[in-house]
Amino acid sequence: MNFKWLVLPAMAVSLSAHADTDIDALKKEVEALQQRIELMEEADKAEAETAAQSQQVAGKESRGNTFNPGISLIFNGRYADFSRDPEEYTLPGFSEGPHSELGPQGFSIGETELSISGNADDLFYGWATLALHDDGGELELDLEEAYLETLSMPAGTRVRAGRFYSAIGYLNQQHPHAWDFYDAPLIYRGLFGNQLKNDGLQASVVLPTDLYLELGAEAGTGDNYPGANSTDDIGSWTLYGLTGGDIGVSHSWQLGLSYWDASDINDRSGGGHAHDHDAGGHETSFSGEQSIAGLNAIYKWAPNGNPRNQNFKLQFEYFDSQSDGDLLLEEETTTETSTLNQDQSGFYAQAIYQFRPQWAAGIRYDQVDSKATGSEPDVIDEAGLNAGGHKPERYGAMIQWAHSEYSRIRLQYNYDKSMPEGEHEVYLQYTLSLGAHPAHQF
Repeated sequence: MNFKWLVLPAMAVSLSAHADTDIDALKKEVEALQQRIELMEEADKAEAETAAQSQQVAGKESRGNTFNPGISLIFNGRYADFSRDPEEYTLPGFSEGPHSELGPQGFSIGETELSISGNADDLFYGWATLALHDDGGELELDLEEAYLETLSMPAGTRVRAGRFYSAIGYLNQQHPHAWDFYDAPLIYRGLFGNQLKNDGLQASVVLPTDLYLELGAEAGTGDNYPGANSTDDIGSWTLYGLTGGDIGVSHSWQLGLSYWDASDINDRSGGGHAHDHDAGGHETSFSGEQSIAGLNAIYKWAPNGNPRNQNFKLQFEYFDSQSDGDLLLEEETTTETSTLNQDQSGFYAQAIYQFRPQWAAGIRYDQVDSKATGSEPDVIDEAGLNAGGHKPERYGAMIQWAHSEYSRIRLQYNYDKSMPEGEHEVYLQYTLSLGAHPAHQF
């Protein structure tokens, strides 16, 4: 409140009552009145600040979930149509890890995720994700992630402990519902069984540089595919680095390098025709060591840095895997062995364009290759680990409508040449998100 309007009346009264006083006395009275006005203004300002602070506190308390975890439920269903029986699908030159199959024809509920997250206190944050999916008519429950993460550590450092998606590659760290296509790239299917999880410890640091620079390392049990560690010691190591920045207001980029190594893989199951075992097929297992190096590059464009109505993303990843060890081939009545030295590589490139606030379209191309040598070439060929000069490749396109960030319907088509005879694949997918869910990574 402004009290200066009191000055003029006060001066008028003073002049009429003290017409004969000297000017110095009048000046002193005016100065005293001005001091009183300043004190009253300061008191009024302090009262307003106190009221504003009270409103802020009341606003925080009114949310009612300061100490409650965030809970989210994500539905991810689909309809699929294949030109070939999905049970006959193989990826020549690669073992078939868990969850690498195409899935059933027709309608399926896909995967439902239940996530719980929140701050335990000012030092630790927790996250857990349970996944329910239909496996051949049987409902299975998997613990996808369960980890704690440090908060407010000095010098840009962060530690994560528990089960988490490994930081190898770019797509591997994202939950499947956040992917731009329904299915994983072929190289992810072949090397990781779609995704690589890690049970262990991850530490990273963001360096104080003008250009964004993050370095990190992981130590894990090595039990999850493509590892198979039979000891209680550390079974796998991962190193990774990320850098990126902005180009003007509308453009941004990120470049990443990663490396995974497991030196004590013991009886890792899988093989080119493992799913046919009951019908007279065979099973394979591998023991030895494997290393995987990865490169990823991401470019994004959004007019004036606002991606809400229009944006474009270009995404690329390349992996190279080296394996050295022993291969065991088990058939119904015989068992054969061979040494195995294998070089597997592959990449994918995809472009996604959101051309309207609720509409986006994308294209993807991926290709893989595998070369294997050993003491018994016939055993390697029978196990399906030598592509025989064939390079599996796939062309994909999708269009999607998202009413909001919580609901999406997607139509996707693949022309898949994993096998020499091309195959047509069509997916109609819906994704529905309920509850609190944190923002996805860059």
